[in-house]
Amino acid sequence: MDYRDYRTYDAVGLADLVARGEVTPTELLEAALARAEAVNGKINAIVRPMPVIARERAAGPLSGPFAGVPFLVKDLLQDYEGRPTGRGSRASQGLVAGRHSEVVRRWLDAGLVVFGQTNTPEFGIKSVTEPEAGGATRNPWNLAHTPGGSSGGSAAAVAAGIVPAAGANDGGGSIRIPAACCGLFGLKPGRGLVPAGPAHGELLAGAASDGVVSRTVRDSAALLDALTARPDPGAPFLAARPEEPYAELARRTPPKLRVGVSTRSPIGTPVAREAVEAVETAVKLLTGLGHEVEEAEPAVDGLRMADDFMAMYATQNAATMAELKHRTGADDTDFELDTRLLAAAGRALGAVEHTVRLGRWNLYARQLAAFHETYDLLLTPTLARPPVRIGELDTPRLTRQVGKALLRAGVAGRLSRTRLWRQAVVANLAPNPFTQLANITGRPAMSVPLYRTPDGLPLGVQFTGPLGGEGTLLALAAQLEAAAPWDVERPAL
Repeated sequence: MDYRDYRTYDAVGLADLVARGEVTPTELLEAALARAEAVNGKINAIVRPMPVIARERAAGPLSGPFAGVPFLVKDLLQDYEGRPTGRGSRASQGLVAGRHSEVVRRWLDAGLVVFGQTNTPEFGIKSVTEPEAGGATRNPWNLAHTPGGSSGGSAAAVAAGIVPAAGANDGGGSIRIPAACCGLFGLKPGRGLVPAGPAHGELLAGAASDGVVSRTVRDSAALLDALTARPDPGAPFLAARPEEPYAELARRTPPKLRVGVSTRSPIGTPVAREAVEAVETAVKLLTGLGHEVEEAEPAVDGLRMADDFMAMYATQNAATMAELKHRTGADDTDFELDTRLLAAAGRALGAVEHTVRLGRWNLYARQLAAFHETYDLLLTPTLARPPVRIGELDTPRLTRQVGKALLRAGVAGRLSRTRLWRQAVVANLAPNPFTQLANITGRPAMSVPLYRTPDGLPLGVQFTGPLGGEGTLLALAAQLEAAAPWDVERPAL
């Protein structure tokens, strides 16, 4: 199959071609591999190709709604049996997965042909994808800029036309941020809807969920159906799902929705004019489609929530480092400096403080629920500014020197109890302060690609829904996609 033909179809469309016998899985895979060969050297999206495994799978019998469709998984928490899962870290490059993670198993059950693993920052802790282990991933729309993170490799691969959709996950915005940077659709499902097993009951205290980034809404909807096709008997609880498939709900015209909109950063940091214009573009579309839009925001203390969010990330980071040191014999030099500093802060918090902060997540969930008693959805920017340039968010040289000195002295963790910690939290979240609320509260949220900056870079807008609101979000996204189609331009790679 010629690339120009291959790129014409989304995953649902490619699966239909296979089902009708118009193309074989092997032909689709070879088209995907050829595209990867042509562009991956420029964008560095795929860090661990799997062509031999993929060719064997494509040649065999396949079944499922996506039988024969090429696919990529993220090199973080999406384990492929017999393959390493690097997590963007030097410390875990040699750890081979003994079994598939449940989400990978379900993608394989759906007939997808996985042919590689995509780049991610170390342990997924950054909103850019520039790990020391795998090198920087670049945005296909402008190679000088980031595709976002932590699912930046997956988003870059989809935007570059290697695959129509790819595996991603989201613990603080890691589906929505790269979708916003790369002109893609990205839905973070609500807490517990997608299985996290078998290695985990919940990811990041329930804040994280697996999913995909895609070019079309119907792909995300149908792939969510594949991920939620059956309960996980080992899960900590059973999340409710609608009686009808998400693919069907996405085809429905949504009712008139009441949407609260805010462009104010919840942590008081600047919001670029382009991000405001992206929301204004969405408001015009919504109004034209008959929805009711007015300024409103949840009554949440954004700064305290940011502190509580980063506390969880810090303690999880410390636990991950300890696990890898135990399993691999790694030492501190096998981890990036920023990772080590965050882990030191996590160790210093202590069990009581961690429990208190995690307990406040309930308050934020209640406050967002109160907002949703009046408004169906919350509309904000996905990002506070356009995609940054590669290296722009690197830790400054002086800060790195000070950090190394504090680690050597064994006192780096003390910073978590000072004003410097608050300043570091704010600086870290300033480019993307809008996404964490959905993770903490367990609500579904999506980034929709409705805007481009004057420089031609994508910049998405975010909708956050109530518990069980995935169907409403997908229906609205499909309506917006029909009114303002976004999968019409191609990066000039």
